[in-house]
Amino acid sequence: MKTVQAIKEKGKEWYFTSEKIDLKNPLVLVFGNRFSLESLTIYDELKAMFPIGNIVFGSTSGEILGENVYDESITLTAIEFEKSQYHIHSKNIHDFENNSEKLGEALTDKFSKEGLKHLFIVSDGNLVNGSALIQGLEKNCPDNIIITGGLCGDDARFEKTLASYNSNPKSGEIVAVGLYGDHLEITCANYGGWSAFGPIRNITKSRENVLYELDGKPALDLYKKYLGDKSNELPQAALLYPLNLRVKGSNETVVRTILNIDEKENTMILAGDVPEGSTVQLMMSTVDDIAEGASKAAMYAMRNRTKKPELALLVSCIGRKLVMNQRTEEEIEEVIEAIGGQAVIAGFYSYGELSPFSNQIGCKLHNQTMTLTLISE
Repeated sequence: MKTVQAIKEKGKEWYFTSEKIDLKNPLVLVFGNRFSLESLTIYDELKAMFPIGNIVFGSTSGEILGENVYDESITLTAIEFEKSQYHIHSKNIHDFENNSEKLGEALTDKFSKEGLKHLFIVSDGNLVNGSALIQGLEKNCPDNIIITGGLCGDDARFEKTLASYNSNPKSGEIVAVGLYGDHLEITCANYGGWSAFGPIRNITKSRENVLYELDGKPALDLYKKYLGDKSNELPQAALLYPLNLRVKGSNETVVRTILNIDEKENTMILAGDVPEGSTVQLMMSTVDDIAEGASKAAMYAMRNRTKKPELALLVSCIGRKLVMNQRTEEEIEEVIEAIGGQAVIAGFYSYGELSPFSNQIGCKLHNQTMTLTLISE
């Protein structure tokens, strides 16, 4: 595996952080600030740099390159697989009447399943229901195929997210990168570091990812009551107080971030499904707990590996970044300490993370986690 990395900070030209070498058929992962990716020339700019590359764009709530976290920048990581192959397909939610599950099903139907080892997803994070997307993706996937990735971000604005494959970034796009070959070793893991507090509430009315009622009362009113003065800062304030969701009949819990609120309907829109009959509880965290969570995620991802990772794709949540503030890079440092300095680090801060639980295969939508995909040939 060969890699090239570069960054374009606001008001500056591209700067290569590694040696610029010629790559054969590179996969070029480009993560950047939404406003920067809205440039009408961005695809042509990248295509000129990598004329035989396949370019995947995703907007972010912060860019990860090496041990650093950037804002208002564009980062690129170009990857040449020397013993393996990759294929890319994309779909747009607007072509599926905003049905995330049908889109996911159609997307994975495009891939040959022979030799398929892994799917890495870069998805719109504003219009897509992440958990429904996963359900669709898994319908046409063999049971042994692992899916990881993330929902694109837009800092803490929640206005619009962008993604694309070999074209200018656009709203509603979902890109899937299929990795093929017996030489690949890919492991993944995620961990949060958030703690639940306060009373457990029953979801008495919901529809997919829209939450209407908790314990028979309007969910938004109840949530605002807990936030107090911070309710004036919604939806951004919700990133600091996500919901711990336990689906009825399951022992597992997942975290759900509130992406937006509807004052007129008195509802909350979450990153994934919140089924009726489930329970939720408020969560909070500290800088130290989040950094420790990143360390645990990295240790879990390394636990059963036979080779040291050459490439680490990190997807962490915008909520973690808001809590850590100026100490955000500490969670990246914890990851590097656990996986080793030999790995090339790339990734982004997201509106949702896609990954199985540790020692499982089925993918889940997570919020407020550090998710790692470690790759070597």
